[in-house]
Amino acid sequence: MEKTAESLLKQGYQARRERRLEDARTTFAESADLCRLSNDRPLLAKSLTGLGQIERDLHEIEPSLQHYQEAVAILRSLDDPQSLAHTIRHVGDILREANQPVRALSCYEEALAIYRGHPDTNTLDLANTLRGFALLKSELGNPQAAIDLWKEAGALYNRVWQEPDSPFSEADLAPGIAESERQIARLSAL
Repeated sequence: MEKTAESLLKQGYQARRERRLEDARTTFAESADLCRLSNDRPLLAKSLTGLGQIERDLHEIEPSLQHYQEAVAILRSLDDPQSLAHTIRHVGDILREANQPVRALSCYEEALAIYRGHPDTNTLDLANTLRGFALLKSELGNPQAAIDLWKEAGALYNRVWQEPDSPFSEADLAPGIAESERQIARLSAL
């Protein structure tokens, strides 16, 4: 059976779900190589984000950041604002976790601007972006802005949970709702 970028992506995601991170890393890298050879930029961006996530799972921050940033550069040339915003948010998360708040700030602002300006924004993606931005605002010493972001994120997590056709269970969304409530209480007490 001939390997394609699509089949390798599926294998990479499956390996990640099964916590076979080295297998996933190899598979996503192979998919990226095939995409480069065929000049398939949309699938290359997906391969790079998959590879970036695996590197992040393995606590390899610099390679993770490089893969995500390359994917962002590709996505900027494509008409896929949702994927672009999602990938920029991940760059922001990595930079925040790497104690680079100024660089992270611009990522969250850009991702939120894209999400808020697009009618088909995925509610959970927006909530996750707000969560990261709230964490950053708190770290930057702006508790009121963080509280406002946590309130919005919590409401969105709750909305996704309440949707009748939601593919997510209470177990998937309850942690986001609970974290929002905890953070609001903590920041309100400051």
